[in-house]
Amino acid sequence: MVDKQSVPVEVKNRRAPRTAFLPFALPHITQAEIDEVVDTLRSGWLTTGPKTLRFERAFADYLGVPHAVAVNSATAALHLALDAIGIQPGDEVIVPVYTFAATAEVVVYCNARLVFADVDPVTCNIDPTGLEKLVTSRTRAIIVVHIAGIAAEMDAILSIAHKYGLAVIEDAAHAFPAKYRGRMVGTIADITAFSFYATKTLSTGEGGMLTTANAEYAERASMMRLHGISHDAWKRYSAEGSWYYEVLQAGYKYNMTDIAASIGLHQLARSEWLLQRRKAIAHLYTEAFSELPEVEPPPEPAYVEHAWHLYLLRLRLERLTITRKEFMQALADAHIGASVHFIPLHLHPFYRATYHFTPDDFPAALYAYQRAVSLPIYPGMTDEDVQDVIAAVTQIIEAHRR
Repeated sequence: MVDKQSVPVEVKNRRAPRTAFLPFALPHITQAEIDEVVDTLRSGWLTTGPKTLRFERAFADYLGVPHAVAVNSATAALHLALDAIGIQPGDEVIVPVYTFAATAEVVVYCNARLVFADVDPVTCNIDPTGLEKLVTSRTRAIIVVHIAGIAAEMDAILSIAHKYGLAVIEDAAHAFPAKYRGRMVGTIADITAFSFYATKTLSTGEGGMLTTANAEYAERASMMRLHGISHDAWKRYSAEGSWYYEVLQAGYKYNMTDIAASIGLHQLARSEWLLQRRKAIAHLYTEAFSELPEVEPPPEPAYVEHAWHLYLLRLRLERLTITRKEFMQALADAHIGASVHFIPLHLHPFYRATYHFTPDDFPAALYAYQRAVSLPIYPGMTDEDVQDVIAAVTQIIEAHRR
C-alpha cells in the first residue's frame, strides 16, 4: 500500500460525519504475503517446517539476538519462558496489574503465586519504585510488560532483579520493534515474548516468538512447544529426518505453522515502513491533541523508540461533562472505532475472588484505566482517516468541556 503524503486539514472545518465505520485495527497485508502463503499451500508443508525456521532466523537477525523460537501466541511464549527458567508451584512471580489476562494466567498455569505490582500512572508500565518491596524469599521472576509499545524502565528493573537473583521476562506483545536506550526490546531481558496477533505491529493472524540469548532456554522452549518431543522432530517428515522420536517431557502444542510464518516473513521485511507509518499517525494525533487541555497525549521519552502498537489517549475527566463511557459512545456515533487498554486484572472476577482484591488496592492502575481511550493507529489508515479521528475527538471535547 502506497502511503499518501500528509495533507494539513483544519479540524474545526471538518464537521461532516464519516459515512463508513473506521475499524479500531486492521492488519496490513500485501500481495507479497498472499503469494508466500499460496506458495506454502502448494508446497504441501503447512505446519511447522522450513518457512518457520526461516522466520525464526530472520527475526533473530533483525533483533540481534542468538535464539528465536516461533510459537502460536505470545501467551505460549510466556508460558514456555516460565517453564524454561524452572518456575515451580509455590514460586512467586511479579506481574504488573495493568495488562492483558495472558501475562498473569501463565503464572496460574504453573501453579505459581501471582504477585501484582502497580504501575506508573503516565506510562502504565510497571513502577520500579514499588518493585523491591514486593520481593520475598519465594520470588523467582519479574514479568515486565511494555504497554502500548513504550519500553518500561528496564535499567531500574534489571538492577533490582540482579540484586535478588531474579529472572526477568519481557512481555513484548506490544513492543515490536521498540527500543530502550538504543537496545532492541527482545535483547534486554532473560527471555522475551512477542505477539503476532491480528492487531499487532507484526501480524501473522495468530502467532508469537520467544527470544533469548540463553541457549538452554531456547532448546527447552523449542522442545516443549511440540509435546516435549526430541529436538527438530518435525524433520521426521522430510528427507533429512527419521521416523524415530522420543518424548523427553510432557510438553505443549504451541508450535507455529508455516502458513503463519509465510505471512511473518514479509511483515518482518516491511517492518521499518510499518513502524514509520504508525509513528507518523501518532505524531499527527499528538500535535492535534496537545492543543486540548482536556486530554493528555501519550508520553514519548527521548531514550525510548516507541513501537506505537496503541495510541493511549488519557481523558482529563474533571475538565469534561461526560464520562469515559459516554466519550466512547460518542466516538462510535461518529463512526470511529476505539477501545480501552486495559481493565486492570485485579478488577476481573477471577483475580478479585482468588486473591481478595479491592479496586483501590492498585490506585495508579485504577486511575489510568478510568481515563484511558485507545484510538485507531494502523498503517492502512489514510490521512483522511486520521483527520476524521482528530475531528471526532476535537468535536466531542468542544461539545463537552467544562
